[in-house]
Amino acid sequence: MKFTLSWLKDHLDTDASLDEIVEKLTLIGLEVEGVHNPAEALKPFTIARVVAARPHPNADRLKVLTVDSGSGEPLQIVCGAPNAREGLVGVLARPGAYVPGIDLTLSIGKIRDVESFGMMCSERELELSDEHTGIIDLPSDAPVGQSFAAYAGLDDPVIEIGLTPNRPDCTGVHGIARDLAAAGLGKLKEGRVAPIETSGACPVDVRLDFGDTPSLCPAFALRLVRGVKNGPSPKWLQKRLTAIGLRPINALVDITNYVTFDRGRPLHVFDAAKVKGDLVVRRGRDGEEVLALNEKTYTVDDSVCVIADENGLESIAGIMGGEHTGCDENTTDVLLESALWDAFNIAQTGRKLGINSDARYRFERGVDPNYCLPGLEQGTRMILDLCGGTPTEHVLAGAIPDSEFTIDFPYSEVKRLSGLSLTPPEIKGILTRLGFWVAGSGDTVKVAPPSWRPDIEGKADLVEEVMRIAGVDLIPSTPLSRGTHVGQKVLTTGQIRRNHARRALAVRGLKEAVTWSFISREQAEAFDGGASVLKLANPISSDMSDMRPSLIPGLAAAAQRNADRGYADVALFEIGQVFADDTPEGQAMVAAGIRKGTAIMSGAGRHWSGNAPEVTVFDARADAEAVLAAIGAPVDKLMVFAEAPSWYHPGRSGELRLGPKTVLARFGELHPGLLEKLDIDGPVAAFEVFVDAVPEAKAKASRSKGALQISELMPVRRDFAFIVDAGLSAEKLLKAARGAEKQLIADVSLFDVYAGKGVPDGKKSLAIDVTLQPRQKTLTDEEIDAVSARIVAAVEKATGGTLRG
Repeated sequence: MKFTLSWLKDHLDTDASLDEIVEKLTLIGLEVEGVHNPAEALKPFTIARVVAARPHPNADRLKVLTVDSGSGEPLQIVCGAPNAREGLVGVLARPGAYVPGIDLTLSIGKIRDVESFGMMCSERELELSDEHTGIIDLPSDAPVGQSFAAYAGLDDPVIEIGLTPNRPDCTGVHGIARDLAAAGLGKLKEGRVAPIETSGACPVDVRLDFGDTPSLCPAFALRLVRGVKNGPSPKWLQKRLTAIGLRPINALVDITNYVTFDRGRPLHVFDAAKVKGDLVVRRGRDGEEVLALNEKTYTVDDSVCVIADENGLESIAGIMGGEHTGCDENTTDVLLESALWDAFNIAQTGRKLGINSDARYRFERGVDPNYCLPGLEQGTRMILDLCGGTPTEHVLAGAIPDSEFTIDFPYSEVKRLSGLSLTPPEIKGILTRLGFWVAGSGDTVKVAPPSWRPDIEGKADLVEEVMRIAGVDLIPSTPLSRGTHVGQKVLTTGQIRRNHARRALAVRGLKEAVTWSFISREQAEAFDGGASVLKLANPISSDMSDMRPSLIPGLAAAAQRNADRGYADVALFEIGQVFADDTPEGQAMVAAGIRKGTAIMSGAGRHWSGNAPEVTVFDARADAEAVLAAIGAPVDKLMVFAEAPSWYHPGRSGELRLGPKTVLARFGELHPGLLEKLDIDGPVAAFEVFVDAVPEAKAKASRSKGALQISELMPVRRDFAFIVDAGLSAEKLLKAARGAEKQLIADVSLFDVYAGKGVPDGKKSLAIDVTLQPRQKTLTDEEIDAVSARIVAAVEKATGGTLRG
C-alpha cells in the first residue's frame, strides 16, 4: 500500500515529521517497507528562462538557446523542441545531471558543431507523464534558479507499508490516518461526504440473479450521472496517482482509482451509452468470454461472478471491468457502481483467471460494508466537481449486511494476555479512537467492533489492538523462572528424530533439498500414487497436479536438473511428508535420499587410482541404516527382505523390517524403466526411511549411559566357508552364525561369494569372518573349537549349508 505524505495529511491533522510518522507506523503494526522522495531524483533540475532563441546554423529543426539559469552566467543549449522560444520558462538540466526518462547522464557536447551545456526537459524526460511534444512550459512568474521539484510540489514523500491480510481497513489512506490518530500522532479529520442533490430515478435497474445457488453479491448500488465532460484529470490528481505507481487515464477512471486508495472502496464506471438494458449480476456460464480493460480475453464458468447486460458480459465482478463499456473522451453519461462481493469468491476467481487488480486486493480481504453507499456518494461528488453533470437517485439491489455484534471484554484481559499495565480509561480511550463502541462502567464492558474491522472476533483481538496502539515496546521483559526441577524435553519425538536424521545424512555427504509437495500425475502413478482424492483442485501448473506419494520423484528431478547443468554426481536428501490418501493416517513422515552417478560417501568424480565406482544398492542400504541408527531404531534386530516396490530394481533392492510386517525403510537402485520414463540418467540409488514407524524407546529410570564395556583381551578371528543353495540370502546365514554364541561372538561379516569350479551346480560358497571377543579370560583351543562347532551346526540347521572342504 503506497500513499504520499500530503495525501495522509488530508485525513490527519498532525505536526509530526516524516521520520516520526514512519517510526509510529511500524510500531503500530503497519510496517514501513520503504520511503521514496521524488525530490531526490529531481534535485539536479532547476527553473530557467530562455532569453534568446536563434536558428541552428547547421540544422533546420534545431535552435540555439541562451538560457538564464539564475546563476548570473547565461548558458548555451541546443534544443529541438517545437515550443522552444524566447521568454519561455522551463526546466533546466546541467551537465552531470542524470535524466531518468532517457536513462542518460548529461555531459557537455556538440550538436551539429555547436556546443550545448545542458538540456531543457520535457515531462516524459522527467518521468512526470508521457507528454513529449515539447519542453515543459511554466508560468512566466516561476522563480528562475529555484528547485523545480519544490516549485511543482513534487517533493512529496511516498510511503509504502506492508499490510497483513487481516487489515483491510488500512487499504485506504483514511484508515491509516485513523490508526495514527489513535496512537496519538494527530487528530483524524472528519471523513463524511456531503449529501448529493439528485434529479430523478436511475433509468438502469440492477438484478441479482443467482437462482438456487448462494449469492456472490450481497449488495449492488448504481447511479447514473448525465452530461459529464470526460478528459484528463486535474494535475493534483494525476500527481497523486503517478506517485503511487498508477497511470492516469481520464478523469472518470482516475476518480475511481483515487477513491479506491483514499478510502479502500473500489468503484467502477460504465459508459451508459454502451450499456444495453438493465444490469444483471449472476454466475458466468461455461464458455462465456469477456474482453477486460487490460485488453485480455477471459473465459469464465459458473464459479465466476459477472456483470452482464443484453449485449453479454460487461465485467468480471469485483476484479476488472470490460473494455466494451469502458469510459473514454466521448463519454457523456456514466453509470457509477459501488458493490459488495463475496471475499472468498473474489480470491478464487482472481487465482483462477490470474488477475491481480487493486479492486481484487481489497475485496478479497473484505471492504467496509457500511461505506458502500457513502463510497458511491464520494465518487459522485468527485465526478460532479471534476466533470460536471447531473446525478440521478441511486438504485440498490440486495441489502447492506448487518455486521454488528458485541464482545464482553474484561479490562483485566489486557494485563493477562499482554503484560501491559493500563487503566480502564486508557484502554477505553484506545478502543474508542479506533472506532470501537464501548459501553459499560464496570470491570467488564461491552465492545462492538466497527464495520471496517472484519478481523475482530473475540477478546484476544481487542487485546491485540490495545497492545499495538499503546506500544509493544512497553511490554516488560520478564525472565522465566528457573524452577526447582530438571526441565523435560521441549521438542517432540518427531522433531528430535528429524534433526538427528538430518545430521546423520549431512555427515554422510548428502545435501538437503526442499522440493514441492506436489508432482505431476505421471510421476505420482509411477510411485503407486495418482489417487483422485490427492489430485489438486487448483494446481500451480500441470506438472504439479497431485500430492506426492514419495519424496524420490522430487529428489530425482532435482538431481537431473543438476546433471543438465554440469553437476552429474550429486547426493541429495529430504525429510518431509508423503501422502497415501487424504486422511491424517494416510500421511507419513519420511527421510529419503538419492545418490546419482559416482556420488558415493567417499566422494564423487574420477580418481587417480582408477575408475570411480558408481553408486549401488549397498550405498543406499548404508544410508538407510545410518538414519535408523541415528533416530534410535534397534538396528541389530532388523530383518532384511529382498522385497521392494516396483520403482526399485528387482534383485538390487530390499526392505528393512522390525519383525515380518513393520517396514522401517526401503532401499535400492531405481528401476531402469522408471529412469527412462522420468527422463533421468542413471544409475541412481535411493532409500526411504519411515521416521514415525520406528517404535519409541521405553522411558529409562536414568538418562545416564551404561558402563563402557571394553575388554583388555585380544579378540580371536576365524573364517568359515559354507556351500549353500544359490538362491539363499546371505543375511540368513549371517544371522544364524551370530546366534550360535551371543556372549562371545562380537561380529560376523561376509567377505567372499563364489560360484564356479569346485562348487556344485545350483550352489554357491559364502565365506564369513567371525570375531570372538573373550570377556573374562583368554580362550583355549578347546573353547574356540567348541564355539566353531556350534557356529557350523547353527548354520547347517538354519540354511542346510555344509562346511566347504
